[in-house]
Amino acid sequence: MKKLGFGLMRLPLVNDDFSQPDKVQLCDMVDLFLAKGFQYFDTAWFYHNGQSEAAVKECLVERYPRSAFLLADKMPLILIRKESELEEYFSAQLARCGVDYFDYYLIHDMGGNRRKAAEDTHIFAFLSEKKKAGLVKQIGFSFHDTADVLDRILTEHPEVDFVQIQLNYLDWENDTIQSRKCYETAKRHGKPVIVMEPVKGGTLANIPQEAENLFRTYHPDLSVASWAIRFAASHENVMLVLSGMSDLEQVKDNLSYMENFTPFTEEEYTLVQKAAEIINGSIAVPCTGCAYCINKCPKDIAIPKYFALYNADMRELGTKAWTAQTMLYSHFSEQFGKTSDCIECGQCETMCPQHIHIREWLKKVAARFEGTL
Repeated sequence: MKKLGFGLMRLPLVNDDFSQPDKVQLCDMVDLFLAKGFQYFDTAWFYHNGQSEAAVKECLVERYPRSAFLLADKMPLILIRKESELEEYFSAQLARCGVDYFDYYLIHDMGGNRRKAAEDTHIFAFLSEKKKAGLVKQIGFSFHDTADVLDRILTEHPEVDFVQIQLNYLDWENDTIQSRKCYETAKRHGKPVIVMEPVKGGTLANIPQEAENLFRTYHPDLSVASWAIRFAASHENVMLVLSGMSDLEQVKDNLSYMENFTPFTEEEYTLVQKAAEIINGSIAVPCTGCAYCINKCPKDIAIPKYFALYNADMRELGTKAWTAQTMLYSHFSEQFGKTSDCIECGQCETMCPQHIHIREWLKKVAARFEGTL
């Protein structure tokens, strides 16, 4: 299997509506991806407000023989209240995707208090039975937590076949995300790694000019995003790197360097370390744009959009009287709740894989764009 997977979390949209993936463009993206010999597609119950799985069925499953692709889906553990619901969701996902089995099936987000829910519902035993029945080929879990927690889970559940972790050169030595430590933990347990967030939700495709210059000087013909994906893929225990591709051009770019993948040299590792130091000095909010927080916001605040605007605005020259981000904030606040509408319920923070103190940052964004505290 080639090392690039198609993440179906950030698909092209119709009228910028997160619930309406652009299936016409997605079909073209799927066709090119498969034509180049890549096979792995990754979806989940929550993606695009439940519409990603439907898009998979229409754009992939109904257009290609089952042997032409590998499909991964995830049990939405946060929604499970009792053991009987495992079967309900699993069956619903098979139907949503239009398949008889999943090649890879994960427990979605095994970090934090999800571990107790997993044990209470006996989800590992459930998935093991599905594997025996041929309804799942490989079982694993996605994970956003610390390495010591990952170590405990893998010690208690050696039956899992793989783990999916956030890994990128910006988070490699991050004390909160712990990409390197989690990677090394999985490797020590003999579990291959699938990488999510290699480009950190687009952050590593739009880096400060100083960092970009490092890359352009060394590889003039390679995109900035390619450095992030190749960094992740260069680690020996990484079996696959997921890229959430949002348009056909992103697919073409990814395929251009992953079709005949060349691992990093020592000099390239040194360059990304330097780039990480530069980027860490310029980022305000470490948001990846996963949009999990939106599902729990009673005020419909477009949290990832606002954080992206804030990060971009913080990189602007302080002498500028007007920025495009200010105008965009105004436009977004006409469609969604403003940051100042936050009632500080904290539900967004329970969903955030990056453990961001969202409520505090929303106050800063409000002060930046609304002139309020």
